[in-house]
Amino acid sequence: MAVAERVLGQPVKRKEDPRFIQGAGRYLDDIVLPRMLYMAIVRSPYAHARVKAVPKEAALSVPGVVAVITGEDLEKAGLAWMPTLAGDKQMVLAVGKVLFQGQEVAAVVAETREAAFDGAHALAQVVEYEPLPVVVDPFKALEPDAPILREDREQKTNHIWHWEVGDRDRTERAFAEAEVVVRQEVSYPRVHPAPLEPCGCIADYNKATERLTFYVTSQAPHAHRTLLALVSGLPEHKIRVISPDVGGGFGNKVPVYSGYVCAVVGSLQLGRPVKWVETRTENLQSTHFARDFHMTCEIAADRDGRVKALRVKTIADHGAFDAAANPSKFPAGLFSIVTGSYDFPTAFVEVDAVYTNKAPGGVAYRCSFRVTEASYLIERTMDVLADELGMDPVELRLKNFIPPEKFPYPSPLGWTYDSGNYAETLKKAMDIIGYWDLRKEQEEKRKRGELMGIGVSTFTEIVGAGPAHTFDIAGIKMFDSCEIRVHPTGKVLVRTGVRHQGQGHETTFAQIVADELGIPVDDVLVEEGDTDTAPYGLGTYASRSTPTAGAATAMAARRVRDKARKIAAHVLEASEEDVVWENGRFHVAGAPGRSVTFQEVAFAAYTNPPEGLEPGLEAVYYYNPPNLTFPNGAYICVVDIDKGTGQVKVRRFVAVDDCGTVINPMVVEGQVHGGLTEGFGIAFMQEIVYDENGNNLSSDFSTYLLPTAMETPKWETDRTVTPSPHHPIGAKGVGESPNVGSPAAFVNAVVDALSHLGVRHIDMPITPWKIWKILREHGIE
Repeated sequence: MAVAERVLGQPVKRKEDPRFIQGAGRYLDDIVLPRMLYMAIVRSPYAHARVKAVPKEAALSVPGVVAVITGEDLEKAGLAWMPTLAGDKQMVLAVGKVLFQGQEVAAVVAETREAAFDGAHALAQVVEYEPLPVVVDPFKALEPDAPILREDREQKTNHIWHWEVGDRDRTERAFAEAEVVVRQEVSYPRVHPAPLEPCGCIADYNKATERLTFYVTSQAPHAHRTLLALVSGLPEHKIRVISPDVGGGFGNKVPVYSGYVCAVVGSLQLGRPVKWVETRTENLQSTHFARDFHMTCEIAADRDGRVKALRVKTIADHGAFDAAANPSKFPAGLFSIVTGSYDFPTAFVEVDAVYTNKAPGGVAYRCSFRVTEASYLIERTMDVLADELGMDPVELRLKNFIPPEKFPYPSPLGWTYDSGNYAETLKKAMDIIGYWDLRKEQEEKRKRGELMGIGVSTFTEIVGAGPAHTFDIAGIKMFDSCEIRVHPTGKVLVRTGVRHQGQGHETTFAQIVADELGIPVDDVLVEEGDTDTAPYGLGTYASRSTPTAGAATAMAARRVRDKARKIAAHVLEASEEDVVWENGRFHVAGAPGRSVTFQEVAFAAYTNPPEGLEPGLEAVYYYNPPNLTFPNGAYICVVDIDKGTGQVKVRRFVAVDDCGTVINPMVVEGQVHGGLTEGFGIAFMQEIVYDENGNNLSSDFSTYLLPTAMETPKWETDRTVTPSPHHPIGAKGVGESPNVGSPAAFVNAVVDALSHLGVRHIDMPITPWKIWKILREHGIE
């Protein structure tokens, strides 16, 4: 039966949850194939060393070990290097020397997982290394006497690239004429997505069919298929990539890792399936990190607080290989969103990327590429400006927001913001939390010597990983896709090119289709993750699922409806121009009683199609976004600090997001809760730390802390809505926004609590030790 009520915007329960709640999810390590072998990787204990010898015999002598693969073997096969998402190249297995602790040196394949680990351990004991000088500080890496890390490059320097955007001359003039200039150095530490399911794969090459089936924990199965074809030389039509249920990704499962290539090589050599699943230490030690940006921000302003110019200089530590997931003609990705929500007349930004003896990476950890660093930098520096001017942080922001009438807004760094009402969003957050009453409470508590802080963060995100004229990965433009098949009974199969890792695609996309076709959500099945069945797409990251695949889904559904109208006209014996789609039915204009449901039309599509119209009811749509979408939000955090221990307690946190048209408010709220929790962990707990010898000191969950339910604050959420004018349903995306906007709110709150002591900035993570030390330095016991 047809559905008259709109399902878009309704809190439909997630269709995918029952199987997860019942433990019936199918993750990579649940898959066991006949005759399957297991692989373990030998990793370097050194951050920088020449590899003198890799004696295979040590592993081959272990019972159960059937093969050992080295960099030398791969070099002979032309597989020693693989391309990165940033246009660099990375060693699959070490050739000549290693460049970071945990780098892959050899792969051991065995009959059992235990034998593979035993063989890898035996081989690790006898690999011969010649240690070399180590550099982990990106500033020292640029010094003239620094050791050159990448000897394979023509440029004998650790400097990778320089990038700049904006009007340098105009910005310099604005600073020279400014009444007030503030400058703040800000470091965003190296952090790691740390999904609860680590990375892994199963490579299954069938010699009879010459086909490779590759099961992998992938956020982008089609991109992985293309990259595997480029690396291995296998024809792409003979590679099938299957991404089963994925236990979290957050950007960590976008790149191709050495383990994937080695498993494929092992299966090609041995003709049997090869499984590799990394350990937690391997995940934290060698898979892609995020952030590690060292930034200097300057704002020029008038005495009344009106901003005049922004100037930013940044050093980006990319580790041993430039593997930063920045699929853009701009090497710094979307860092140029650094003007944030503010109406800067002019701005200039420059970024330099540097090689160090650290793991490579730079993934978009629950954010579009470099947006989190940019948002954090501008929000921290706006608070510094407010402190310099003696203004309340909200007053400074309200004075400088881009006004609604200026949208679409061309930013001074080249983006065109689609829509927004920033003042409304901030004022809503202020009303919910009782902002001015909190300021009065803070003043009273300071008189009693108590430490309370209020942090404000407003942000403009940039999501979608499109349009095609701006972005590409390995030459592939950043569109996405949807295929819709309507069965004769009116039930619908939807296949998209993205891959969820908990975002709720099976529900969200079903709601879009149900709303467009006037059918129940339960009549729509959404499938993703199999390159043999799904149309080509670029995957899920950078909050691009709804802006790109969601748009493709809506457009494909409209194509289906357009054809359905022709069939309805035939069934109703009316001209197509006289057939109206309304309340989930087709009816003749002026005669609502002459109608057919979508289900009746679907049956007719296969049994009674009009003459000259091909049977069936299907559509495929590839959506090429005309612009990115620009979600925004306003977050306010209240903290209390224990003077004796330096412990920070988040008393309240209000998050008001504007993600455009809301498809499912329950899914949106869940995404915001998850992103805020990750932002909380980054602000107070998380940092990948290296010592001077390049040893990773944060290689498990006892040293790299994640927030649990015990530490996580209670979140208060709300929304405003300014639809994106260029998206088919006005949606913008929300999954990453809370991780973009929340770290600054937490830090601003802590700094605000200590601002009367002259504190203007504290780098993350804000640990109790840091606070305790600051308090003691100011004589507070």
